[in-house]
Amino acid sequence: MNHQNEALRVWFRLIRLHTRSRMAIANRLRAFELSVPQCDVLTTLTEREGISQQELAARLYVTKGNISGLVDRLVASGLVERRSLQSDRRSHAIHLTPAGRELARKGIEAQQAFVSDTFGRIAPERLALLDDLLLELREHVRATGDAVEQEA
Repeated sequence: MNHQNEALRVWFRLIRLHTRSRMAIANRLRAFELSVPQCDVLTTLTEREGISQQELAARLYVTKGNISGLVDRLVASGLVERRSLQSDRRSHAIHLTPAGRELARKGIEAQQAFVSDTFGRIAPERLALLDDLLLELREHVRATGDAVEQEA
């Protein structure tokens, strides 16, 4: 098999692995009646609470329209709240409620358990090699100019 065909085979394997991993996480989160996108919002807010919907959309690589609908549903479920910004009353900062913080904790624990069951079973030196390869690939993707310029 030539190098280009081998590269294509590995790329497809990586895409399928990503899909399977997302499905596995989705199955674990379903126990908390939480979707992957909802969990992404909640866990992002645990890292940086009080950000705008626009900043949240940028951090999650989704459109402002997608994040608006997600936040609307999370507000309706009592998991997050919008607070007006002093500097711009038209914009809102997104904050976790106590229930949202608890659900985020459960979502993070579910993801940590998945990582422990999978990546955690890889020998440390091989995991370091995988990390190096992923960083190298990220730079090649960025060099194409097709990628969003944000830390992956």
